[in-house]
Amino acid sequence: MYDQIAKYTNKLIADRSAVHGWVAFAAQDDRLLTSGEPQLARLAGDVLGRLDALGLVAARPSLPFADFIVQRTSADESFIIPRDTETRTFLHDIPFIRSDEFATDGPKLLARLLGNRKGVIVEGVGIVAVGAVTVEQAYINYSSVFHATFVKYLQDLLTGGFLLDGEREAFDGFRNDWLRPLGAEGLRFRSGPLTEPAVILSEVATVGRYTVECGLVDSFFGNISCRSDDMIYISQTAASLDELDGCIDPVPFAATSTTGITASSELAAHRRIYETTDARVILHGHPKFSVVMSMQCEREDCEITDCWRDCPHVRVLGETPVVAGEIGAGGLAKRVPPVIGESGRALVYGHGVFTTGRQDFAEAFQSMVEVENWCRHEYFRRLAER
Repeated sequence: MYDQIAKYTNKLIADRSAVHGWVAFAAQDDRLLTSGEPQLARLAGDVLGRLDALGLVAARPSLPFADFIVQRTSADESFIIPRDTETRTFLHDIPFIRSDEFATDGPKLLARLLGNRKGVIVEGVGIVAVGAVTVEQAYINYSSVFHATFVKYLQDLLTGGFLLDGEREAFDGFRNDWLRPLGAEGLRFRSGPLTEPAVILSEVATVGRYTVECGLVDSFFGNISCRSDDMIYISQTAASLDELDGCIDPVPFAATSTTGITASSELAAHRRIYETTDARVILHGHPKFSVVMSMQCEREDCEITDCWRDCPHVRVLGETPVVAGEIGAGGLAKRVPPVIGESGRALVYGHGVFTTGRQDFAEAFQSMVEVENWCRHEYFRRLAER
């Protein structure tokens, strides 16, 4: 169990969602195990001991956005509802505990909230997330809360500006120090077309790892595929994109069998893109600025409330079309294929980016980088004009 704790501690540091030295895990094995920063480890063990769960992580986020969100909410609020797809699908809402409440009986209150939610923000402490049956789930849920608060805070700044003392200075530090240039320099891609199964499996695993290492997904969410003749090689549902060895499914191009049962939930969207375009590879990730900008609609007097699902309009950000749609066959498989063919890229409201390559993954990866860089630049331009 300690090896799992070490693995996911290192992941939190590598993806820069937690402060080095301020991460702790607790896990139920044949006894309660704790590891990490002593104060957080005691908290993690105390809370997990009150829950029917296997793992828990408590960590200080590398950015102060979660605390800022709490401080910007009214005194009678106790949770936030970000509008990104991950929150809607997995988290539903994110409870928070203010610092004065936590001082009274923090572990008991945390355990009560984590009894029916996957993650909680504790002002001045960090993010605490639970894993029902694995330590990995605790890591995933932490990552989802970090992603959701990142996206929501940037949205809030576009609508409300800076409201708190020290907020602008912290944001400048984020922009100048935390953000890194995004590009494909130094990455090696196999030239296509990719036809040999062994080569395809190797390249899909490599590009999946690149996608995680470059921060183009939250946690590991996303999917990737390659078409070769009558087969689609696609990452499995819930597979870590940086650990795809043995987690890539060969699925017949024709939907005539059940062999895709463990394949990504976006198999239908990938198949339809291949049917309607000349793409040979598809990459889908959740780069943060792209998610933020996908939800910045300027249409006035619109009566649609569930924009993520019901909006029929196709907007354009840069050269990238933006569509709405539910994940899975009910939405994205219908909305993305008609708009992705010409540019090889599409944004989904609150969800992420699909890109394609006509020969290999170099084109698809570079397209995703370009979309995220454009959205990053456009975000800062709009924020400066407030």
